[in-house]
Formats: sequence, C-alpha cells, structure tokens
Amino acid sequence: MITIDAKGLPYRELNEKVREAVAGGETEIKLANVNGQRYIADAIDSPVQITIEGVPGNDLGAFMNGPTVIVHANGQDHIANTMNEGKIVVHGDAGDVLGYGMRGGKLFIKGDVGYRVGIHMKEYKDKVPVIVIGGTARDFFGEYMAGGTLILLGLDTGNNDSDQIAGNYFATGMHGGVIYVRGKLEDYQLGKEVAVLEVDDSDRQTIEKYVTEFAGDLGLDADDILKDEFIKIKAVSHRPYGNLYAY
Repeated sequence: MITIDAKGLPYRELNEKVREAVAGGETEIKLANVNGQRYIADAIDSPVQITIEGVPGNDLGAFMNGPTVIVHANGQDHIANTMNEGKIVVHGDAGDVLGYGMRGGKLFIKGDVGYRVGIHMKEYKDKVPVIVIGGTARDFFGEYMAGGTLILLGLDTGNNDSDQIAGNYFATGMHGGVIYVRGKLEDYQLGKEVAVLEVDDSDRQTIEKYVTEFAGDLGLDADDILKDEFIKIKAVSHRPYGNLYAY
C-alpha cells in the first residue's frame, strides 16, 4: 500500500499523484488528510482500492470504471456521477445528486443523503447500478430513474428534521428500475408516475443480497435490518410524459 498525504494539496496535484500511483501498478492507495479535493478516482479504470481519510470534494468517482473507494468520513455532492463500474462506500453522510446517470457499480452510504439521489440512473442488459442508503433522503429521490436499484433503509431518522424516511416528489418522472424502502411513504410524497407494490420472493432475494453486502461493508447487522417490512416502488408507465409531446 502507498500513502499519499493530501494536506494542502490542490485537487489537480492530488489526482495526478493518484493516477501516477495507479499507472505504477499500485493496487492499494491510502489518501490521508483529504479536505474537499474534487474529482478523486474520476475515470480510473483499474481495480485499485482507494481508502480516503477525510472528506472528499464533489464528483468523487465520476465516470469510474472499476476501483473500490472507501471513505471514512462524509461525502459531498455528485458522488458516482455517471459511474460505470466499481464500488464506493461512505461511512458517513453524503450530499445531493448522488449517482447521477449511474450506469453500473454500487454506491453505499451509511448515513443520510440530500436531494435528487439516483436521478437518471439507467441500466443495460447485465449492467445494473445499485445505490443503498442507510439513513434518510430529501426530495426527488429516484427522479427520472430509468433503471437500476435504489434501496432506502431509514436506519436512523434522528439526524433528519422530521421522522420521515424521505422527502416529497419521490420517484417523480420514474420510468424504469425499482426502489425498495424499509418503511412506509405517504401518497402525497410520491410522484404521479409510480405505484407502491408488495415485495415478492424475487424482490426479497434482491433486497437480502444488497443489504447483506451493505451491512458487511459498514459493520452493521444485516439480520436486524432485514427483519422489518419493505415496500416496492415502480413506474406505472414507461412513457410518463407521452401525453405532453405526442398527439
């Protein structure tokens, strides 16, 4: 393992050092004293493991294609932006617009997240992106979602302004993929394009698979999480805005 001290380094210089280490054949990289540096691990296509001590800046893992990134603190906005493959694990909270246009790989957030998580997620054949959120989410969760799997667990609502697991406009514009929620949502919170359905055996297998992996990565008890009831949210139309543009 190689350790890079990020203290005082501009983001460009830090990312150059990371890319040099990857090009040199390093498979484990530790970044110490990270404090808001942007674009870490962006577009890297090697199966390297990058451990971050501190809070990385925006666009962590954008266009990433293979690495595993572990953040031992909070994350900011735009994590996993258009990510293609790999895994990002955040041991704290994270910000807005996580997984924008995400095409593959996994994003696990232990705590709460902000607005527009999972917006425009998509999938193709065996490429199915997965986001698991341990805490709560703000408005527009799963907005315009076209594919992939979102799981919202609501393990600790005490950090949120209310006891709700999610905000309003939930899954607005969703036309593909699936969302699983550990708990309940009110009708007024949901976008008009979606319906709440009961989970079946196939759904339970999917939930168990990803929650078990999530819990293992973050030191949680999967059995304790899985004992509670989940609901499924899916789109009721594949053309939610067809009546606006077709005559």
